Amino acid sequence: MRPAPSWSFEHDMIVRRHGAGPEVVWIHGMGEWSVSYDSIVRHPRFAAFSHTLPDLPGYGRSPWPAELPEGDSLDQLADHLAAWLSPRPPAVLIGHSMGGVLATLVAERIPARGVVDIDGNLSRGDCSFSARGAAWTLEEFTARGFAELRAEILTEDARDPALQDFHASLCASSPALFYRNSIDLVRLSSTDTLAERLAKLRCPTLFVAGIPDGVCERSRELLDRDGVRWVGIEPARTWTYIDAPDAFTDAVEPFLVSCSR
Repeated sequence: MRPAPSWSFEHDMIVRRHGAGPEVVWIHGMGEWSVSYDSIVRHPRFAAFSHTLPDLPGYGRSPWPAELPEGDSLDQLADHLAAWLSPRPPAVLIGHSMGGVLATLVAERIPARGVVDIDGNLSRGDCSFSARGAAWTLEEFTARGFAELRAEILTEDARDPALQDFHASLCASSPALFYRNSIDLVRLSSTDTLAERLAKLRCPTLFVAGIPDGVCERSRELLDRDGVRWVGIEPARTWTYIDAPDAFTDAVEPFLVSCSR
């Protein structure tokens, strides 16, 4: 029987833990929350690991920051996560979308046993929701743009589990922080350097791409150019762990085992 989940408040974040074994830290994407991972962390293929699931500051059940960051919000968030993780033994970091970018940035700062990047941004073509946020001014986005985005998500397909979860998580997100993260994510993605940075990490890495609706073709070319090990899961969107959970675990579980030896 698996240990009961635990809850704690750490480093200005609500953190939940499931299971026992080598630690896997799941970093959610922009506008998401850790609840998005609940079904996949309970998959039987992942029963041998402990799963740590933070709600990033400004998202989910974690407090909203009183002020927006001055400077690059993604770099500051990576510093925040690295400071939280550094006192413990290295873990495998798994991140989706913006969380995949953060997993790379954190692993540049502190040791990690491995990094799994699930459709993390690699080029400008991957900026779907972030580009929509960045198209506004801060004042316009917080006044009406964020509400319009939430409404669009819900009306795309009200029965879609991934979109239902994304809409719910958006309702718990700080509009101002979502906007600031959007600006910085578009800027960083436009450099075309994130695949190279992933390839240069001093730990094993795996990129998981939803096909055909995950990262764009340009980003898959960058993965090949920079020699990043990657696997395509199809048919799937960016939420491969929701669209194709068995295929996702087939790809990721052996990687986790190899990182834990």
